[in-house]
Amino acid sequence: MRVSEIETAAGFVANADAIVVAAGAGMGVDSGLPDFRGNEGFWKVYPALAKSRMDFTRIANPAAFHHHPELAWGFYGHRLNLYRQTVPHAGFELLRRWGEQMPLGVGVFTSNVDGQFQKAGFGDSLINECHGSIHHLQCLEPCCDDIWPADDFTPVIDEENCILVNEPPHCPRCGGMARPNILMFGDWGWLSDRSARQEKALDNWLWEAANPVVIELGAGTAIPSARHFSQRVLGQFRGKLIRINPREWQTEGPDTVGLAAGALEGLLGLHEVMDH
Repeated sequence: MRVSEIETAAGFVANADAIVVAAGAGMGVDSGLPDFRGNEGFWKVYPALAKSRMDFTRIANPAAFHHHPELAWGFYGHRLNLYRQTVPHAGFELLRRWGEQMPLGVGVFTSNVDGQFQKAGFGDSLINECHGSIHHLQCLEPCCDDIWPADDFTPVIDEENCILVNEPPHCPRCGGMARPNILMFGDWGWLSDRSARQEKALDNWLWEAANPVVIELGAGTAIPSARHFSQRVLGQFRGKLIRINPREWQTEGPDTVGLAAGALEGLLGLHEVMDH
């Protein structure tokens, strides 16, 4: 990160009336969460799946719940436990505090399903989880449009074999198996109503902003949902963009700046300049 770039980014924040966080998988890395970049990184976290050469796209797939339910819930149950135990890194608190100083506050668009922004104290009414949330469930079939919290389900996992040991959650309507309310690969059964309501609420808030600044964190080009959102705020809502990314930080245009850093490092560097 160059000082001139950080100073430009600090100027964007100083002149904004709203902060919009756009977060990808890299946002959670500094909290100790895996980002599943490539099969090798994925298999390192789940060696049982490495033995069978099952890649991320095959287990993160509704078909896995139909054909290998204990294995699918072993994977997602482990993730649910992990996200419940994880403490959001200090960068979340910085973003929340900066947002509190804005006339319109702070909104969040995230492709992550981990619920870390809610855990860090961000208001639920302005968080758009575009791929859903592991902390919510739906019917696997689905037999209905119901989406409900996963609070009552505590997975017990045989981590060596990535297998759910206890009873999986069930749909309260039909009694069949429930699944996470997450958009998976090859997924025609995902119920998007909750995410659609979140999207509408965030859009309505953005229309009130005269000068929003997007702080994009850990959002790569492999699954570019957060990047597409950032570009939309730049165009449709006349915003400015601060892209913080250790590998893909480049930007184009006078209203953008890129910081070559991880999420926490970039936010701490920005905080240091803003605090002087």
